[in-house]
Amino acid sequence: MKHERRHSVYSQHPPGSEIIFRVPATDLTFVDRLIVSVSSLTIIGSVVWVPACIAWAWRRWKIVKDKRRKALYAALAIATSILLAVGPHRSPHFGKTLQVRKWRLWQAWLRFIAMEVISDTASNKRSIDVKEEKAILAFVPHGIFPFAFAFAALPDIAQSAAFGVFRPVVASATALFPIVRDFLSWCAAIDASKSSVDNVLSKGERIGIVPGGIAEIFEGYPKPMTSPNEEYSIVRKGFLRMAIKHNLPVIPIYAFGATKMMKRLDLPLLETISRWLRISIVLFFGVWGLPIPFRQRLSYVIGRPIQPPSHGSGDEEQVRAMQDLFCQELERIFNRHKEAYGWGHKTLKLLKQ
Repeated sequence: MKHERRHSVYSQHPPGSEIIFRVPATDLTFVDRLIVSVSSLTIIGSVVWVPACIAWAWRRWKIVKDKRRKALYAALAIATSILLAVGPHRSPHFGKTLQVRKWRLWQAWLRFIAMEVISDTASNKRSIDVKEEKAILAFVPHGIFPFAFAFAALPDIAQSAAFGVFRPVVASATALFPIVRDFLSWCAAIDASKSSVDNVLSKGERIGIVPGGIAEIFEGYPKPMTSPNEEYSIVRKGFLRMAIKHNLPVIPIYAFGATKMMKRLDLPLLETISRWLRISIVLFFGVWGLPIPFRQRLSYVIGRPIQPPSHGSGDEEQVRAMQDLFCQELERIFNRHKEAYGWGHKTLKLLKQ
C-alpha cells in the first residue's frame, strides 16, 4: 500500500505538524468499495442478521414433528453455540496464524477512509516516538461505530507506521456481538474492567482506549439542544487514575471524521436502556439505510503526552488536574487542525465525568 511519511508541505496544515502516515484518497478502486460494503454487511450487520438467523432457525425447529430430528437439531445448535462462544478460534494465537492484521481487507478500508496520521508534538519539551513510548493511547471520539479506533488497532501497517503495537480496551458488551468479538479476540483486545486493564499495564504492555466509551454515541447531534456544528467527547477519569498508578503518560489522539461515518436516530428511551444495561442499543444507518458507512476521510492528530504527576498518589486533586491538562490538549489539537480538515466552523465540546 502506498503511504507517505514527510513533513507537511500543505499550507493548510499548522506549522510544526508532521504527516507520519497518509493513504491517498485517489487510490480507492471498485474492488475496494466492494470489499468495504460486503465486510460491513457481514461484520457490522451481524448485530442484525445473526439474531435473525437464530430466530428463523428457532421457528423452523418448532415446526419439526419428528422427535429424533428435533433432538438432533437441538444438539447441533447447542454444540455450535458452545463452539462459537468458547472455541479455540477466538484465541489471539489463532489470529496470528491467520495473519489477520495483514489481510487485504484492511488495505481496502484504509483507502476508503483515506487514513492520515499527523503528529503535533514538535513543541513538546522532549521528542517522543509514539510507536515505542510506554503510554496509554487515548483515541477521541468514539463515533456511532468505533471505526477510528478499529483502524488504529487492527491493520498491521497502521501500527507499524503510526501508532505502534497496543492492546485495545473494549467494552464488556462487545462479547455479545458475533464476529465483532472474534476480531477483537484476534487482536488481543482486553475488557474495560478495572482489574483487566490494571493487570495488562502491570505487565508493561501498551493499551489504547476510547475515554468516552459507548456513552459518547448518544452525545451530539441529533440530540436535542445540540448543533451539527458541534463535536462532543466525554472525558472520564478512570483511565487517568490508571495512568497515575502506573506512572504512564497519556497521549491524546483526535480522529477527525470519526463521528460522520454513520448516522443515528435520536430515541431517548434506547439511550436510557443502554445506560442501564451498559451496552449500546442504537438505531444507526449508513449508505442506502444499510450498515455500510459513508465515505469519510479520517485524519488522526497526535497531541503532546500528558505526563502523570511525579510521586503521584492518585488522589482526586491529581486526577482532576491531569483531566484538565488532557482536555486542554484535545482542544489545542482540535482547534489547530480543524481548518485543515475543513471543519473551521465546528467547535469541540468536552464533557468531564
